[in-house]
Order: sequence, then structure tokens, then C-alpha cells
Amino acid sequence: MGAAMAVRLSEQGRDVVALYNRTASKAEAVAARVRAPVAGTAREAAEPADVVLVSLGDDDAVLSTYRGADGLTAGLQPDAVVVETSTVDPRIVEEMAQAVAECDAGLIDAPVSGSVPLVQKGELTFMAGGDPRQLELVRPVLDALARQVFHVGGSGAGAAMKLAVNAVVLSLNQVLSEALVLAEAAGIDRSAAYDVLAASAVGAPFVHYKRDAFEHPDDAPVAFSLGLVLKDLSLITGFAERLGVPMEQSVQNRLVAQAAVDAGLGDRDMSAIARYLADRRHTTGSS
Repeated sequence: MGAAMAVRLSEQGRDVVALYNRTASKAEAVAARVRAPVAGTAREAAEPADVVLVSLGDDDAVLSTYRGADGLTAGLQPDAVVVETSTVDPRIVEEMAQAVAECDAGLIDAPVSGSVPLVQKGELTFMAGGDPRQLELVRPVLDALARQVFHVGGSGAGAAMKLAVNAVVLSLNQVLSEALVLAEAAGIDRSAAYDVLAASAVGAPFVHYKRDAFEHPDDAPVAFSLGLVLKDLSLITGFAERLGVPMEQSVQNRLVAQAAVDAGLGDRDMSAIARYLADRRHTTGSS
């Protein structure tokens, strides 16, 4: 996602001044496309920037990238704004926002709804938390990537909203997988079943853009891995528990995702939940 954002910004005429990835080869592959230098540390990447865009996989990656003598916060210029797009616990956002504020800079937590193809078309949806004045400072950058930018509240609100959105997305993924396996067990061709589902009241955008992944699972690129699905469901259920919100559907989805990861599918696309359910049906002796 971060690589696609950098390329899109460059294509839209925004100055990409430095790139950093914890795996240097990944940054080098993008650098040739955006004509920007690869920084050796997060600090070096942040130093020349007015806007620092961050996209990382989990809480630990965010913490390790921000902290320390070579961390992002050590390189921030006064009045710079960090746009944190990672899907993380809202508590992590609040902690990093405080660290950034101590550098006389600002942080907007702005996770996204959308996939790499939507990045490439500039059609992401950002859900932003933080100071609205700082959001306006970075809006020209976000507008190059987004169809919509929502300001949903103070620091951490964007991260919280992303967990709420993903609770729905991951529930759709689960129930769509179940429905397809149910139809197949009844002798209905998966493609025919998908035709009906896509044309019915449940034909949400997710159902349409995941069609190829569900119909051709062995060839599906990994848009969002089951390992990340499990990570997000753990964040969702943990956050809900802290707030005293019952989320039985997400709890059950997390148990299924954990079982699928334990079955060796963690590196597969999220649509592989259907494969896990089909395999489990056969191993339990159903006919």
C-alpha cells in the first residue's frame, strides 16, 4: 500500500523527497519509479519532509519505526505533519501523536478503506482523526490519493473508525465464504452462485471486487493476507472489550481466522477462508 501511494503521488506531481522501508530492497524497487532517494533510516526519510506518510503492518512495526535515535520522530522538522495510515490500536496512535507533538510537529491518524487498485486510481477513502487544521495542511496530499476524506474526530478517532469499518469487511468476507461453500455443497457451481449473490441485496462493492479471488483462489494475488485479517480481528475484539461493546460476530470470525492461520493459510489472500471451510467440511466427513 505504501509503495502504491508513493507512485501515485509522484504521478500526480507531488514531490516524493525520500523513501524508507525496513526491507531496503522494497524501497529501492519503488525509488526507480518515483525518482527519490532511499533513506537508510526512518529518521533520514523524515528529515527533508513537510508531510510524512506512514503505512505499516502492525503495532510493533509502528512503534519500532517511530522510536529511537534513528526513528521517525528524531528526524521530524518543526511544523511537519505525519499522516499515519496504518491499521493499529487507537492507543498506539495516541502514544505516537504525543511523541510527535513533543517535536513541535503534528500527527493525523488517517487509515484508509480501499485496495492497491484504488490507490492507483486515486479513489481511497481516508478516515482521519486529529487537529482539523493539520488535516487541511495535508489535504492536497490526501486528495491525490483519495475520492473522499472524512474527519471523524480527535486523535485516535481515525484508527477507531478503521476498526469499525474492518469489522464489517471481515464479516462480509466470512459470510461470503460460508455462503459459497454452502452453495457448492448443495451442488451449485461457484460461479453461478456468485452471479446470484452479486446481483442480490448483498452485492456490496466488496462482493464485486473480490469475485476473481473467490472464483480463482489458486491464482489470486494476496491483496490482504489471512495473517493480517487475524491481526485486525484481534485489534477489533480487544478494542471492543475495552469499551464494553459486545461483538460476537467479530469474536467468532477471529476464531475462524485463527484456525485458518493455524492450518497454514496465513500467507494466502483473505478469500482463502472459503478454502479453509471447504477443507474442514471434507475432513469432518460431510457428504
